[in-house]
Amino acid sequence: MIEVRNLTKWFGPVLAVKDISFDVAEGQIVGFLGPNGAGKSTTLRILTGYHAANSGSARVAGFDVFTESMKVRQHIGYLPESTPMYPEMRVREFLKFRAKLKGVPRAEIAKRIEYVSGECWLEEFIDRPIGQLSKGMKQRVGLADALINDPKVLFLDEPTIGLDPTQIRQTRNLISKLGERHTVMLSSHILSEVEAICSDVIIIARGEVVAKGSPSELRAKISESSRLISEIKGADGEVAAAVKGLAGVRRVESQSTDGWCRLSIDTAPGSDIRPLVAKLAADKGWELREIRHEVASLEDFFIKIVAEQSRA
Repeated sequence: MIEVRNLTKWFGPVLAVKDISFDVAEGQIVGFLGPNGAGKSTTLRILTGYHAANSGSARVAGFDVFTESMKVRQHIGYLPESTPMYPEMRVREFLKFRAKLKGVPRAEIAKRIEYVSGECWLEEFIDRPIGQLSKGMKQRVGLADALINDPKVLFLDEPTIGLDPTQIRQTRNLISKLGERHTVMLSSHILSEVEAICSDVIIIARGEVVAKGSPSELRAKISESSRLISEIKGADGEVAAAVKGLAGVRRVESQSTDGWCRLSIDTAPGSDIRPLVAKLAADKGWELREIRHEVASLEDFFIKIVAEQSRA
């Protein structure tokens, strides 16, 4: 549904996007992540026809972004990070205006407005002037605008900016639901939200794609070693020294509270030393009340990969 090949964009002497390539299949919800200034918004603007690229190619919904841009725009919905609106217009008027611009048949406009206002929780505010709405409410109007023409592909740039925690959860559920009918490319700084709703993730840093894969695949790459957390009752130094002597253990950090040693154990790749730790505690007569692998998050991987790119 989205095909990008060797896309490059310069702004004068500044290289914003550097030779990036990726694919998004039909029906996927893909997270597009990166630090500020990484090139995320520039890439989305190129794919939605707002910017031209210096080189490379891109196709959206089967149409060439550069030679068939009007066809592309007929099949996409775009929620930019800052949504331009007419503050004097009422929400219903604005959505009707946008529906006409996007070529929605006149007979279907009222039905589409009713649908998107319901999906985006706008019924209560549908006849209120946009200028009187909060930032979060305006974000909902922008999302309704992106949906008004029932597009094949949705580009959402920071869709939860300005929303409260309840609205963020509702928006997450809505995006998950939209994935049943639309292909979604989602740019966000809230990595927990991306991890919860996206089937795949693309990470960009300094204009380059530095990682691609499912959240679980990226979490698996967080480090060369795995980490084990354990709590054992015994003398702090004695427990830590004994665990450090086990096969496959690289490093042990220990903290003692009320006679319990909380151990953070780094192990060699592929090593599962939980049986060894349990046997050690049993042999020594130490109480063991916790032993588990620490699960890496997408945020851990994101921080690691961006830090590596910055050093490079």
